[in-house]
Amino acid sequence: MFEPGQRVGVAVSGGADSVCLLHALIELGGLRLTVLHVDHRLRGEESRGDAEFVRELAARFGLPFCLREIDLPPGNLEQEARKARLSFFHEQLAESRADRVALGHTRSDQAETVLFRLLRGSGTAGLSGIRPVTAEGLVRPLIELERGEIERYLRERGISWREDSTNAAGEFARNRIRRELLPQLATEWNPGIVETLAQTAEIAQGEEEYWKDEVDRLAAQHLGAGSGGVLVKAGVFGELPLAAARRLVRRAIETAKGDLRGVDFRHVERVLEMAAADGPGRLQIPGLDVRRSFEWIRLGIPILRKPYSLIPVVPGITPIPGTGMGISLELIEKSETSALTENVYNIGMGCLDWERLAGSLELRNWRFGDRYQPMGISGTEKIKTLFQLQRIPVWERAEWPVLTDGMSIVWTRGFGPAAAYAAGPESSTRLKVGEVSIR
Repeated sequence: MFEPGQRVGVAVSGGADSVCLLHALIELGGLRLTVLHVDHRLRGEESRGDAEFVRELAARFGLPFCLREIDLPPGNLEQEARKARLSFFHEQLAESRADRVALGHTRSDQAETVLFRLLRGSGTAGLSGIRPVTAEGLVRPLIELERGEIERYLRERGISWREDSTNAAGEFARNRIRRELLPQLATEWNPGIVETLAQTAEIAQGEEEYWKDEVDRLAAQHLGAGSGGVLVKAGVFGELPLAAARRLVRRAIETAKGDLRGVDFRHVERVLEMAAADGPGRLQIPGLDVRRSFEWIRLGIPILRKPYSLIPVVPGITPIPGTGMGISLELIEKSETSALTENVYNIGMGCLDWERLAGSLELRNWRFGDRYQPMGISGTEKIKTLFQLQRIPVWERAEWPVLTDGMSIVWTRGFGPAAAYAAGPESSTRLKVGEVSIR
């Protein structure tokens, strides 16, 4: 957990666990300690008393003291208080004020956490409970000690601590687990329930360590970025063992959303059901729009169609709104080309006969009902039909560029020039149409 000489912020609330932690680290020696305290200002004078107690404790040992006072937003006070503390501790690490932040969680806290998450329906990741060491630098030196051992340590040494009156409040779920449910389980079912639950966390942590590396490999192989979200082929999930498929779905959600808050088992199962079904599909999970089109699944925020209509620059590049792409229009005189490049300009690059155009060019996105006749197709066709034939996913269509001349579509992405306006060997001036990245 520590290297000699490291700067360690010690989170001290004033309660038995954190006071024990501070004394233990002082006895350990070899570390540069700073005492950290968060005052949530929830208990008035009692909260101020806690802060003063911790301040005096730090002064007694000649240690720096850092106080953070916080006004919590409305909502779940337990959850908001935890988020505020973690934000403060991560700030210490991110701003290099500390190499580690030590927290006073015990084996008893671990047991309560595992039971709490089990009752809420957590999977293996949730049952792994509290990590002894996190990648960010949070460490929990007391995680293998039970609360009773902590209090014995303090009493034997005559060390005082503060009792938080809210620990007896029945409205907090963790308090009911600590004061009612765990004692009942210990009395009626398993005297070693705390040890059993803590061992469950250790087993789950080992499982999660294995799966992290495996899911990293699967994600690198199958998850891609595109259209403002995460893309994955639907068939991938059916090729994997169910356990791996579920975890890959969770990773895709976490990558697209940034976290897994609000995501539970049923959300993962619905994504897998969508992947296994035939045809398109769409569902909403917390913070994400999940959509299937052809063989692809996209996880991301909903794509809102934003109509645009622009007069393109000729010659020049006209940016396509909402994308990192632009439409390049270049005039090419026949004398600049050779017989070797005729087919390249006409087919590969998408060239229009400048003389056939009226000159009232407009660049806009595809609209429902648009139709035209691309080269190589007999008769006009709806662009939507062309999308389906080419298996263009629905999320790629919103900003799809179309070039018109008056009322006629003369070019569109992917399908090229309209047959009636395409440049041929006889064309003296050609308008070369292409797409370029402008990021």
